[in-house]
Amino acid sequence: MSSAAASSGVVDWELAVSTAVRVAGSGPQLTLPEARAAVADLRSCARDAVGFVAEHTGLVAAAAPGATMVVDRRGWVTANVGGLASVLDPVLVRLRDARSPGGTTASSLVPRVTGVEVGAALGFLASKVLGQYELFTPDDRRPRLLLVAPNVVAVERELEVDPHDFRLWVCLHEETHRVQFTAVEWLGPWLRAEIQGYLDSVDVDGRALVERLRRTGGTLLGALRGLDAMGVLEQLMSPQEREVMDRLTAVMSLLEGHADVVMDGVGPDVVPSVATIRSRFQERRTNPSAGEGLVRRLLGVEAKLKQYRDGAAFTRAVIDSVGMSGFNRVWTSPQTLPSRAELHDPEAWVRRVCAPDTTPQPAG
Repeated sequence: MSSAAASSGVVDWELAVSTAVRVAGSGPQLTLPEARAAVADLRSCARDAVGFVAEHTGLVAAAAPGATMVVDRRGWVTANVGGLASVLDPVLVRLRDARSPGGTTASSLVPRVTGVEVGAALGFLASKVLGQYELFTPDDRRPRLLLVAPNVVAVERELEVDPHDFRLWVCLHEETHRVQFTAVEWLGPWLRAEIQGYLDSVDVDGRALVERLRRTGGTLLGALRGLDAMGVLEQLMSPQEREVMDRLTAVMSLLEGHADVVMDGVGPDVVPSVATIRSRFQERRTNPSAGEGLVRRLLGVEAKLKQYRDGAAFTRAVIDSVGMSGFNRVWTSPQTLPSRAELHDPEAWVRRVCAPDTTPQPAG
């Protein structure tokens, strides 16, 4: 965690971590041999996924040593708080500087209140997330692929599916995200610049922004996963800034949908039970318990699931139309990314980007 964020006086990050760890719990009970076997299998699956994803997508990015880490829930929380703080540094530091000295007792409670809110939301996600590729990392640390072992084991037991097949299936999804941001060298810097540029432009009104952060503390963690970073932006934007959000939403939908398509597309050859896994996983995703459904709505998870569906539909339609090589033109430059409208009209994207002898223009 950066010192700037830690001293900004808006979020008590240490309290956020301790709250998240308490809320998340430790996960399913495993004997030491079971835990070691699960970790070893996840590491093996992550290595295998590199070649499978490269062959299926045509995107190649060698995995550097240490690029994949198998973590527990506490480890996931710790990694993501650092990334979340690094994303919010510009706004938090400016907010700290804008606040008048000698704040009131109420204002002095803001960091702790927000820390608890963020921590509670982090804790919920820490008990659910199976894996992620870090886009935002503190102190220039290289991004890593994180696999949350207790959550993977919990879900494979709940679904009653083959453990090795399920672990490889999860790794195929997360490896696709790693490849998106490493094989497509401009994508990560461009996306970070888009988000950071927006945050830099936020007009900081101390009282107003503090109140907005307090009201929506849970959604601050939208930035804790690289691919979910717009959750923060939505809480800080004005109506005139929706155009930026539309562009970023389209990109996030593309990335998530593409990963879903790849994990299923690779599956039949290397994950024999992929059809059963997808069916049971989709049922679990779309029919949560009443309590979990409420929390998911409060944290914006339902909107995230819509991104999966929209992005997958776009990806499948484009591949059906112009093949994988045609689809891969999406990675050429920011100008070849789909707009939000094109996400729901794949043929419009194909006409703009894949028409013979044309130079793609930015999406309208």
